Formats: sequence, C-alpha cells, structure tokens
Amino acid sequence: MDEYQIIERVKDWYKTGQVESEHNFLFDNKTIISVYSYERSYEQNPSINKQVTGYVYAFATKFLSGFEFPMLVYDYDIPLLYLYKIGYIREDGLFGPVPLPNLKYYIVTVKYRGRLAVELVDLDVIANNINLPKIVSSVLGPKLLRENNMIDDELYEIQKQMLSQKLFADHTLDDADDIVYRYFDKNERELSKEVFKISQAYERVFRPRRVVYNTKTWQPLLV
Repeated sequence: MDEYQIIERVKDWYKTGQVESEHNFLFDNKTIISVYSYERSYEQNPSINKQVTGYVYAFATKFLSGFEFPMLVYDYDIPLLYLYKIGYIREDGLFGPVPLPNLKYYIVTVKYRGRLAVELVDLDVIANNINLPKIVSSVLGPKLLRENNMIDDELYEIQKQMLSQKLFADHTLDDADDIVYRYFDKNERELSKEVFKISQAYERVFRPRRVVYNTKTWQPLLV
C-alpha cells in the first residue's frame, strides 16, 4: 500500500464515522483503532505493537492556519513518537508500555469548514530534518544503550531543543506557527512574503503528502 492509498484509507475511516478519538494507531497500513483500544488489545496480544505502522492525530479546527499548516500546530508528538520507534519508551505515556519498532508514518487529519485535510509524513525523514537523532543523543547519551524508559525532564529537554531551532525561514516552529496564524486568521497581509518562505521551508522539512477532501462528496479537491 503506497502513501496515497494510506491517505485514502484514512479518508474512508472518516467517511464511515469510525473516528472515536483524537489519538489513533494505523495497523499494517490498513486498520485504524484508537490508542486506548490498542492498550486494551495489548493486554491480550503483546506482539500487537509490531503491527503499528502509523500514528493518526485527528482534530477539527476553526483556524485556517491550522488547516493549512497542521505540522506546525501538532509537532509536539513527533519527538515522543520517534523515541518509541527507536525503543525508548515512557512507561505511563499515551503510546503504551512497549516500543513501536515498525512505526513509519505520522498522519494529521484536520476538519475545517466542510473540508478534510489528510497530511502524511515519514517519521524518519522529519526526524532527520529536524535533527532529532543528534538532539536525542545529546540529551540521553549512553542511556540508549542500557535503558528504555524516560522521565519528563528528558522529554521536555528534547522538545525544547527541537523547538529552539530556526528551521523555517529563520523562524522557530512556534514563531512560524504564530506568523501563519496572524496571516490567515488575523488577516495581517503584510506577512505574505514571510508566509511564502515558511511554506517553502515547511515543504522541505516535513515533505508532506497531502490530500484535501470535500466532506460532503468525499472527493479530493484541487488546492
């Protein structure tokens, strides 16, 4: 199943009204269930973690900026997902008690005024583009070789270092998010040049595969 087929599967999941939670796992690129259902299933089948190939964050927004640039808004999960992929877990965390070694995709779905945007990114690609391997190594050091549980301070430091980087036209993630919010939702049109540069950086850093659907016809829209 290629990336477009995965996006279509996510759209069909919405279309059939199966969305129960914001936090969901994609299994073997086909089945989607909530993270909470996964935790219950894990108790019966401990090997289920190896079937998780994607994480799907589903939300609705009233902000056009969040619809246009979802990865700027919901970037906080990326470090934790990457840590679960490489075997470093948070025992009381949202994503369960064991690593997710086959996790490949981070998928954000955004409903906005009769439209659904499905944006898919490759976790390894964005981890490298936002320097997560280097940041994780600097924060955790040799712990990666002997331990696989983390504490909140370590995760916070990883997130802080990630967010401090100026990867978006000389802006940090949070600053870029603020600029596109002011442009799209506060109508500060003088920011158009900065938004254009941020958009180019967004494509370069995240390399998203994105499809937008009409939620009445469920057909892709030309955008």
